[in-house]
Amino acid sequence: MGAKARGPAPMVRQDPELALARGGWVKLIAGASNQDLAAIEDLAGIHALAGVHCIDVAADPAVVAAARRGMDWAGTHGARRPWLMVSLSDGIDPHFRKAWFDPRRCPPSCPRPCERVCPALAIGGRGVEAARCYGCGRCLPACPLGLIEERSQVLAPAAVGDLLAELAPDAVELHTRPGRLEAFAERVAQLVASGVDLHRVAVSAGLEGGATADGLAAELWQRFRLLRGAGFRPLWQLDGRPMSGDVGAGTAHAAVGLLERLGPLAPPGPLQLAGGTNAHTMAVLARSPAARRHAAGVGFGGVARRQLQPLLQEAEAEGRRLLDVPRLWPRALAIAEALVAPWLARAAGGR
Repeated sequence: MGAKARGPAPMVRQDPELALARGGWVKLIAGASNQDLAAIEDLAGIHALAGVHCIDVAADPAVVAAARRGMDWAGTHGARRPWLMVSLSDGIDPHFRKAWFDPRRCPPSCPRPCERVCPALAIGGRGVEAARCYGCGRCLPACPLGLIEERSQVLAPAAVGDLLAELAPDAVELHTRPGRLEAFAERVAQLVASGVDLHRVAVSAGLEGGATADGLAAELWQRFRLLRGAGFRPLWQLDGRPMSGDVGAGTAHAAVGLLERLGPLAPPGPLQLAGGTNAHTMAVLARSPAARRHAAGVGFGGVARRQLQPLLQEAEAEGRRLLDVPRLWPRALAIAEALVAPWLARAAGGR
C-alpha cells in the first residue's frame, strides 16, 4: 500500500524573505547546465514538498517548465510554492559547461574511470549524455588519455531580455568572477530591460584564480553598487568549493571557511553558503560562531541529486516519473527532509 500523501509539517515553510532574515533559507540548486528534464521535475517536486524556499534551474524554457510541473505536484500535496530562480553567467564559468568526447577514440581495453566518477550517470558507451551532464568536471582528469573536453555554454546578450520575459522567474542568479565587472554590468542592464519583477538577484562567486577574500569583497562591493543602482536587492552566494557537495564531509569546511572570511567584509545583503554544502554543513557551521552569525542560508546541489539518484533510476526503469510512484516518492521525501530540516528549524527559531 502506498504511503498517504501529506503536506509539510507546520514549521517546515516560512516566507523566503523571513527565512533569509532568520538564517534558515534553503535553496535547491538543480544545476545551471542540467537539462535532465525528468530528474529536474522530480527533484523540484520532492524538494518543494520538503520545504525549500527556492529552486534554482538553468535559464531554459523546457527546464523551467519541468521545474514548475514539479512544484505544481508539490502544491497538490499541500506545499507552499517556492521561488523559481534561473541562473545566468557573465562569462565562461564551470557551472555552464558540458563534458564531451568521441567514444570511437576510446580503446576497448579502457576501464572507463570517467564513467565511474560521473555523479550524474551521464557517461556511457555512446559518450556523454549532454542533458544529464551538469559540468562538474570530475571526468576531465579521470580520462587516462585526456580525450574529454569541456564545452562552455554562455547565453548571448541579445537573447537575455526576451528569455527572461518568457520565463518570468521570481529571482535570477548571476555567476561572476573577479575582473568581469563590465560584463556583469551588461547582465544587470539586461535584467532591467527584461521588465521582470525580481524578488532578489543572487550573485554567485568564490575564490577562483587565486583571488583573496579582500579582493573578492571589493568585487562584490562593485556589484552591490550596480545592483542597488538598478533597483535590485542582492543575495550573495559564496561558492566555497563548486559542485562538490556530494564528495564528502571535507567540502563543508570550504563553504563555511569562505563565509568566515567574507562575512565581515561583504556588502549589505544576505550571505548564502554554497559549493561543497551537504549534510555536514550545519555541524561545521555550529563550530564557527563568526560564520553562524553571518549565514542567511544554504544551497544544496550535488548532494541533493546524488542522494535521490537510486530512486530516480528506479522510477526511470519503470518509465514513470518518481512523483507518480507511491512506493517511491515518500522515501525520496524523507531523504530530502532530513537534509533540509536543520535549516528549516533554524529559520523557525531564528539564528
